[in-house]
Amino acid sequence: MNKPIITCFERVEKKYFLSPEQYRNFLESLAPYVRADAYGEYTICNLYYDTDDYRLIRASIDKPVYKEKLRVRSYGVPAADSAVFVELKKKYDGVVYKRRITSTPRAAQTLLRGVHPAGAQSQIQKEIEYFQQFHRTQPKVFIAYDRQAFQGTENSALRITFDRNMRYRLDRLDLMAGDDGAPILQTDDILMEIKIPGACPLWLTRLLTEYGIYSASFSKYGECYRAHILRDNKKLYTKEMYLSA
Repeated sequence: MNKPIITCFERVEKKYFLSPEQYRNFLESLAPYVRADAYGEYTICNLYYDTDDYRLIRASIDKPVYKEKLRVRSYGVPAADSAVFVELKKKYDGVVYKRRITSTPRAAQTLLRGVHPAGAQSQIQKEIEYFQQFHRTQPKVFIAYDRQAFQGTENSALRITFDRNMRYRLDRLDLMAGDDGAPILQTDDILMEIKIPGACPLWLTRLLTEYGIYSASFSKYGECYRAHILRDNKKLYTKEMYLSA
C-alpha cells in the first residue's frame, strides 16, 4: 500500500443503496470502465468526534448548506506505530472538502485533547486545532465497514466504492481496540459511493438509469445517531433538541 498520501480533497460524492442482486449485476457492467484501486478490498475504521450533546451530527441531519465533522480514520486495525488520519470533512453546497494530517493513534488522541506538539505546524493541523478549540469535541462513536474500491480506467479521479457490514460501538473508543461492532442497518443492502471532481460520465449515468439505481441521502454517522444513539439516550435531550434531531 505504498501510495502517495493525499491531504486535500475537493469532489462531489453521491450515495446509492444496492440490493445484493443489483450489486452483482451492476459490478459486472462496470468492469469495462473501472479497475480495482491500489487498496482493493479493506476495512475502514473511524472514530467520530462530537460535542457532549452531539451538536455536530444534529446540525448535519438538518441538511444545512454548510456542515462539518471531525474523525480519525485508519485502514484496518492500527498498531501503535501505524499511520492514522485526522480528518476535517466539510460539505458546502453539495461539494465535499476533506483535509487531513497523518499521525499515530496515540499522537492523534493527544492532539485532539488540545496538547499541541512542539515544532512547526502545518496549515491543516492549525485548522484542526482551531476546530477543537471552538467545538471541544470528544470521541463519541466508532464506525467500521468493509470496502471494495474501484477507480476509472480513463479518469483515475473517479472512484466507486461499495461498503457493507457497517457496524458501530459506543464503548472502547480506540482504533486499536478491534473492528467489531453492532450492525448499523438491519438489511443486507450495499452502500455505493461515487466520488468525482466533476460531472458524472455519460456511461455511468446510463448504467445507473439502466439498473434503476437512484441517489440517496445517507450518512453512516447520521444513521447511527438516529437509529441507535438517540434512541438509547433520549433522556439526555430537551424536547427542543430531540425534535430538531
